[in-house]
Amino acid sequence: MRPRKGHSSSATGCTLDLFATLGNQLQSPQSHKVMRRGRRDVIRIQVVKKLVLAATAALILPVMAQAHFLLEYTEDTMIARPGDVPVKLVFWHPHDAGHVMTLEKPEEFYVIHNGKKTDLMDTLKETTFDGPDNTAKAFMGSVPVKRSGDYVLVTVPAPYYEESEDIYIQQITKTYLNRNELPTDWDQPQGLPTEILPLNKPYNVIAGGTFTGRVLSEGQPVTGAEIEIEYMAAEPDLSGTGAKAKTASPLPGGALVAISDDNGYFTFGVPKAGLWGFAALGVGPKVEHDGKELSQDAVIWIRAWDLE
Repeated sequence: MRPRKGHSSSATGCTLDLFATLGNQLQSPQSHKVMRRGRRDVIRIQVVKKLVLAATAALILPVMAQAHFLLEYTEDTMIARPGDVPVKLVFWHPHDAGHVMTLEKPEEFYVIHNGKKTDLMDTLKETTFDGPDNTAKAFMGSVPVKRSGDYVLVTVPAPYYEESEDIYIQQITKTYLNRNELPTDWDQPQGLPTEILPLNKPYNVIAGGTFTGRVLSEGQPVTGAEIEIEYMAAEPDLSGTGAKAKTASPLPGGALVAISDDNGYFTFGVPKAGLWGFAALGVGPKVEHDGKELSQDAVIWIRAWDLE
């Protein structure tokens, strides 16, 4: 697993350079001589390292508050009538309704129903999405929902170059729809390079309950995966190019994060009804694109409901 690097700034970069320089000095033969002088010198070096690390963390954490998420947005997850369900693909920061990233045409866009894969690439039409500060390319598509059962929507986007991190990001994303409450596919892996397998019905989670997922890479569990978690506080408006009003404020501590256990499992207590996204960072088998690091992420969206 290769966890994705945090967003950087010029100040952060300077501190990271300082920390790297200090680390190199501490590994040099001269530093070994210093360490042999006694415990007091070793403690002094450890204190300096901790101070520099703390300064680095103080600079990094505020700019990591915004998490990238690929949205496969539908207004409903429980489909009452048969027909084509509109889907909007947006690469965004959905919790704070922030900056919108440009989404190029996906490499794959399809649905799985009763184990059968149906290609949906010909339904995609280029559009735009308006954030508070910018407008970027997005796509509209549709999913034919006719028979009862689960519909697992999968998007494999083209890698996105994140200039601030100097890496590419590819978020392989799953969203689940259901018709007539008949479960068929939700608890099965879809054979993706990397994915999060839900252990709860992802379209029928209770707010105040928990959601458990398992991070997989090439079908094998991933230990120690870093999973970013975000609430879709502002949902896209399918009748226009913007978003609806926000229903939650950004968290003071930034993005929520969970770590998978030795068998790839993680559990999250879902506090609020709505759409929740989970992104396991850098867990895919592909680690390079166009000569640069690639963070191949596994993303899943779930729908939580209030118990009334």
